[in-house]
Amino acid sequence: MKKIFYSLAILSTSMGILACSGKNHESQDNEVVASAPSDTATVYYIKDITPQNLVKIYEALGVPVPENAKVAVKISTGESKDSYNLEVGLIKDLVQKVNGTLVESNTAYHGNRNTTEAHRKAIAERGYLDIADVDILDAEGTTKIPVKDTTWIHYDIVGDHLPNYDYMINLAHFKGHQMGGFGGVLKNASIGIASSSGKTYIHTAGRTEDVDKIWGLVDNQDGFIESMAAAAQGVHDYFKQPGKDIVYIDVMNNMSIDCDCNGHPATPVLKDMGILASTDPVALDKAALDLVFGHENVDGDDAQPMIERIKEMHGTHIIDHAEKIGLGTTNYKLVTLD
Repeated sequence: MKKIFYSLAILSTSMGILACSGKNHESQDNEVVASAPSDTATVYYIKDITPQNLVKIYEALGVPVPENAKVAVKISTGESKDSYNLEVGLIKDLVQKVNGTLVESNTAYHGNRNTTEAHRKAIAERGYLDIADVDILDAEGTTKIPVKDTTWIHYDIVGDHLPNYDYMINLAHFKGHQMGGFGGVLKNASIGIASSSGKTYIHTAGRTEDVDKIWGLVDNQDGFIESMAAAAQGVHDYFKQPGKDIVYIDVMNNMSIDCDCNGHPATPVLKDMGILASTDPVALDKAALDLVFGHENVDGDDAQPMIERIKEMHGTHIIDHAEKIGLGTTNYKLVTLD
């Protein structure tokens, strides 16, 4: 059953409009401060990617789970055993610490996760059911949540299980993407949380919700990118209602130029960079992009293919548009955790 869910009290954060230059300087207290900040977000960074450090960087955010809250941990379950989705062993401690439910949504393309039955089979095969309950948000239906930016889309279509949750950890695997250029927390909040019809609506920049028509209408790249930003803001605002909250984590490992939705992704040629976390999704994805674009390439550790993929698909535009519509800021200080 479809229904429209209108939030009663959407909170938004007042953010600056000055963009970070990407040329940061390191202070003596392990902070990297973005140049010329107005409103400045904090992004935490830890180099070693371990289960313990994933918990540590989450705790550094200082956003505790409200008492009796039901926690959603949004991941990508991966299209095949060859996809580079986050491994069970890496995320187990964090998911169990918050007593979280792993959440996903069905895909809009025909593959291993486009139906609930097929998706549940894939989830079991990846081992996620061994560490937590997994909820396919649109298994029983959809609901619509408001968006502020109606340039292309007029609402965000999500699974009708989403209102069951009070707190979300947006746990993204940072990587390239064959349509969006890259995938971080903004994509994980938009395409990742949208139902199959919602994914279609975003991909076609508001032209259709009909999954069978998606590929004939994917011809507006900037509209698609801007629709992702709008949908991500809708999800963020939904979880910024009183009694709810949301935090964001980017894990920068196994960074193929292809998405986890690709069953046969390109082999990564860029080495693992670490874990980033913030309460500001724009600052977080910007910090991850800065690490990639500022990387010094050496044999066996090359960011250039990732950079070319991002540029080819105008991927950085999601950061600019998300800041423009008030979702977050590109000004940040990077705080390194030992």
